[in-house]
Amino acid sequence: MAGRERTAHPRLGLPWKARSSTGGVPSSQWQETGLVFTTATGRHVEPRNLNTAFGRLIARADVRPIRFHDLRHSCAILLLAAGVSPRVAMDILGRSQIGVTMNIYGHVVPAMQQEAVGDMNAARTEPEEERGDDAHD
Repeated sequence: MAGRERTAHPRLGLPWKARSSTGGVPSSQWQETGLVFTTATGRHVEPRNLNTAFGRLIARADVRPIRFHDLRHSCAILLLAAGVSPRVAMDILGRSQIGVTMNIYGHVVPAMQQEAVGDMNAARTEPEEERGDDAHD
């Protein structure tokens, strides 16, 4: 797979730099899987090995221990808190039904709604000259 060009993540369309060489592994041993995270030979990473490596990173970073899967939840909450629509968050997370996403992360939406109402209230009570409104509806 040496010399592969830049390509996109198959589901998200996000660019990622493909492995430019097989890292000393003969190309006959490389197994193309289309996965973003692989072993040195291109195969899927065993969950136990991933959890072990992630645990070492957590310890080295000296942060509160979390499970690797918790990163998925963090991603979802950050997306929703940033105002990304639940439908887009669902696609990024690889979920097939919006109901599943909303059942798990629906608690974030009321906080977003409350913030939006506060923004609307602030805009309503803000003097016109501060908003830059020259025209009246």
